[in-house]
Amino acid sequence: MTTLTQLAHDAVSRILQPGDIAIDCTAGNGWDTLFLAHAVGQTGHVYAFDIQSTAIDSTDRLLKQHAVRSCVTLENRSHAEWMERVPLEHRSRIRAAMMNLGYLPTGDKSITTEAASTIAAIQSLLDWLQPSGLLSILAYTGHPGGQEETDSVRELLAKLDSKIFMVTQVPEQPTSRAPILFIVRILS
Repeated sequence: MTTLTQLAHDAVSRILQPGDIAIDCTAGNGWDTLFLAHAVGQTGHVYAFDIQSTAIDSTDRLLKQHAVRSCVTLENRSHAEWMERVPLEHRSRIRAAMMNLGYLPTGDKSITTEAASTIAAIQSLLDWLQPSGLLSILAYTGHPGGQEETDSVRELLAKLDSKIFMVTQVPEQPTSRAPILFIVRILS
């Protein structure tokens, strides 16, 4: 069975190429960052963010183990602050961005992403992604605040201009407390 994480990776891998710029808004244990680093190669660059220093440390170790640390900038800060650390010359050059909402599985489960900061991050990412770029958002509803955050994401994405953005939701009819993957593609 294909996982939602694998579906997100598959979607991103179809468009991400060596030399591209990518963002991991929520580094977590580093697996999406590692995936992005392999995809962009040594000629590209990944910016990875996480509010928890333990997540940044885990990601740093993982990247070093796989010899891809040099093409990644790690930032111990909120996903809503990503624009403060990504150079302005990358505007409209970011090919892909990934978000894995909720809490760090091996960390403090009381520290979670929140609707307001997530919405701010998504809005700015959609403005910075290049034409044909992609944003994947894996939302978890089973923790306190998770359903509200997911509903906020869904509401924001429903308001996007369908001539510019194509939004896919998997599963289309989610069950209660099940994770949901949103894929947003820039059409032009």
